[in-house]
This record gives sequence, C-alpha cells and structure tokens, in this order.
Amino acid sequence: MLDVRPGAPVRRDGTAEEEVVTMRTVVDLTRCQGYAQCVFLAPDVFRLHGEEGLLYAPAVPDDQVERVRQAAAACPVQAILLGEEVSGGAR
Repeated sequence: MLDVRPGAPVRRDGTAEEEVVTMRTVVDLTRCQGYAQCVFLAPDVFRLHGEEGLLYAPAVPDDQVERVRQAAAACPVQAILLGEEVSGGAR
C-alpha cells in the first residue's frame, strides 16, 4: 500500500515510495528444548539438524507467516520470537 500522506517518503521522480514489511524470527536456542513443534507446523522455515540442532530461516516468506505464528504459539518453552523488518521508504 502506498503512503500518500504529507511527509511520506518519495522517490526522486516524485512518486511515493513503498515500504515492505517482512516478518523476522529469532529462536532463543538456550531455551529451545527440541520439542520440534515448529518443525511440524512450519517445515519450510524450521528443521532439525541431528537430534538437537534447530535450523531456521530468519526472514519468513509471505506464504509462511501464518504457519510461523502458529509455530511460535505452539512452542512449549516460548523460544520463538517474532518481529518485523521494514525496508524501502526513507527512515
């Protein structure tokens, strides 16, 4: 969605600049106990490496956002933290 309010970021050609918001994940690996609920709910983002190592993609693809939210909610030790990264637009 373009922000056309006064003071909104603009490009040199005068058109409004669009901001892109990307979901980011961080897993507190000191809290993670390897229950793997995240792996079952969002296998395209989380996977186990060996018996205890968790690998994950920090930047969540748009089509995986809901699955990652479910995975974070299902984590028994609440080791998955979600945030947003804004790119584009002037800051």
